[in-house]
Amino acid sequence: MSQSSPLPGPGPVPALAPAPAPGPGPAAASPREAGASPRQAVAFQRRPAASARLFLGGALASLAAVAAGPLAPVAPDAYANEGLSRTALPTPAPGSGDRLTVTVRHAGGGADGAFELRCHPQGGSHPDARKACGRLDRRTVWGEDPFAQVRPGTVCTMQYGGPATAYVTGTWAGRRVDARFDRRNGCEIARWDALVPVLPDLRA
Repeated sequence: MSQSSPLPGPGPVPALAPAPAPGPGPAAASPREAGASPRQAVAFQRRPAASARLFLGGALASLAAVAAGPLAPVAPDAYANEGLSRTALPTPAPGSGDRLTVTVRHAGGGADGAFELRCHPQGGSHPDARKACGRLDRRTVWGEDPFAQVRPGTVCTMQYGGPATAYVTGTWAGRRVDARFDRRNGCEIARWDALVPVLPDLRA
């Protein structure tokens, strides 16, 4: 009697390869695996960096434009024609040197003489230092000189206001003052009257 051959057993179980870790999706084949030439592969590698630089540069330019605001071309003549602000200058600090000497002649009525006027704080031998300092403060604005002369070429009325003259020297608002006043025509009379009571009031 022949002996039957043993039945085949299950045998060794083949080892299983580890499952790939889950990822965002199938990885794209590299240019070399896809059959691209070396030159195409280099271009493929450079393209993302160049795109990133382009995007970054555009974003920075947009932010700069927003920060700067809308720009409009300005003609050079616009600066020359722009009016000066008439905002009052800040009141000088005490002891800043606002000190004037007012010398009046030929005014009559006891107005002649040399008077010292100090402001911030008020003082001196001027007969009305408080009002005189207030008048100068109101006339001291950006773009104007309270002691300015009449501009050359100004048309003035032929009006005579008397022989009175005045000299104002010293320092005001940080500037040297050396101004002469008289009443020989309408413009000079108006210039004198604009500084009353720094100068005596002769409008009787």
